[in-house]
Amino acid sequence: MNKAAEKLFITQPSLTSSIKSLENEIGISIFLRTGRGVSVTSEGSDFLQYARQVYQQYDILEQRYSNKASIKRKFGVSTQHYSFAVEAFVETVKQFGTLQFEFALRETKTNEVISDVGTLKSEIGILFLSEYNNKVIKKMLKDNNLEFHKLIDCNAYVYLYKDHPLANKDSIGLDQLEDYPCLSFEQGDQGSIYLAEEILSDVEYLRTIKTNDRATMLNLMKGLNGYTLCSGIISEKLNSSDYITVPFREDDSNRNTVMTIGYILKDGSIPSRIAEVYIEQLKAYLEQ
Repeated sequence: MNKAAEKLFITQPSLTSSIKSLENEIGISIFLRTGRGVSVTSEGSDFLQYARQVYQQYDILEQRYSNKASIKRKFGVSTQHYSFAVEAFVETVKQFGTLQFEFALRETKTNEVISDVGTLKSEIGILFLSEYNNKVIKKMLKDNNLEFHKLIDCNAYVYLYKDHPLANKDSIGLDQLEDYPCLSFEQGDQGSIYLAEEILSDVEYLRTIKTNDRATMLNLMKGLNGYTLCSGIISEKLNSSDYITVPFREDDSNRNTVMTIGYILKDGSIPSRIAEVYIEQLKAYLEQ
């Protein structure tokens, strides 16, 4: 409370009085006051989430119509591990530069992508929906007041190193992959197969290795003939041409399920100009 008062250039008692008046007006307790200090109540946590959203929209309006060039504006993206999302981010940063803008790109776990956008840590999140995970992910989005915007539909591809024994195949089925480790991204202790970043996550693979970053996954593809199942949309500029995708061949037990890749925003929010450009870059890259 003292630090908040300092930032607002008012006294601490004045701030405390204003907060109590607000609590009386809206009929909830935002903060719990005890002898040990002040903490946020569960109702207060919900209120603060909405307050951040209101402030973010005000900040976007100020960015559009204010000439305060000295203020560094912030823009963050949280994404599952997609190289195309990184490439679109690179092109966006090039347009705006880093002198007046503070950028953040977070390649992270699925639940953190949702949490980051839900709490406005990032303005945009990138993830995919499928027939398998649709119900679970949609509920998580609804609980965090988020909306999903479709970018593209993709079939599954097998992603592997160019010298992999199966690299020259026209298509690859799961039976051919049994001798090689299936690579996937960790989703944390609370993660479930519904939060997996890989399509066909419900299949039981004989050999599996988990990792938490794209660079390590690429090294495991090269060193262990590992593979992963992905959208087939790979940036050669960022990942080099040493890694290739081969169409996944479905069978009676394992259909080539469609991945619907899209971006998430706060429900009803107005995207900032930087967010609009980032979305334009995503669409331009995917159209290729």
